[in-house]
Amino acid sequence: VQLVESGGGLVQPGGSLRLSCAASDTFTWRYMGWFRQTSGKEREFVAAIYWRGTNADYADSVKGRFTISGDNSKNTIYLQMNSLRPEDTAVYFCAALISNSAYVEPWAYTYWGQGIQFTVSS
Repeated sequence: VQLVESGGGLVQPGGSLRLSCAASDTFTWRYMGWFRQTSGKEREFVAAIYWRGTNADYADSVKGRFTISGDNSKNTIYLQMNSLRPEDTAVYFCAALISNSAYVEPWAYTYWGQGIQFTVSS
């Protein structure tokens, strides 16, 4: 299974952007998540969605600004990001968790995308 992120780029503070993550195949997953990483820092949890789409969770830093969603018919998940801040700048990764593990932990995820750069700057 390959995960491919798209939608990154440059956005001004206060702006919006949507990231997409497309899976190459249909597969069984428990959670799909978004993580981000900046230079010299550990990869951090951003958001995750349960496979039924009935439950989603967010890091406190993005709660109320970011929304994770999925379209199983397209094997794609999305991260809608609003009210963007310079501190949101990072490489964003999508990932798939197939086991019953902690969805906020990067080590729990089996499949990862290659990451996509996203910058918030005026």
